Amino acid sequence: MGELFRIGSLVVNMRFKDDKQHHKPHVHAKYGNDEAVVGVDGELLAGELPVKQMKILVGSLAFHEEDVYAAWNLAVQGQPFAKIKVGI
Repeated sequence: MGELFRIGSLVVNMRFKDDKQHHKPHVHAKYGNDEAVVGVDGELLAGELPVKQMKILVGSLAFHEEDVYAAWNLAVQGQPFAKIKVGI
């Protein structure tokens, strides 16, 4: 698993070769004790995050959509991807 980006205490990761369970491009997000799996399209696939952090995550995924998909395409092949510089 590699860190894709971080916004404060919200950490967003992408796992290598992780296209079997959810069958769509997604990220794994952690904020404190909360964890969620969220599609790049913003769909909540598993878990939960506080509302504010979920909105920040979905907005960041939309804003950086091209870079997130590029990272996904590398990650599912087991290749390293570049960390995205995200600012709010």
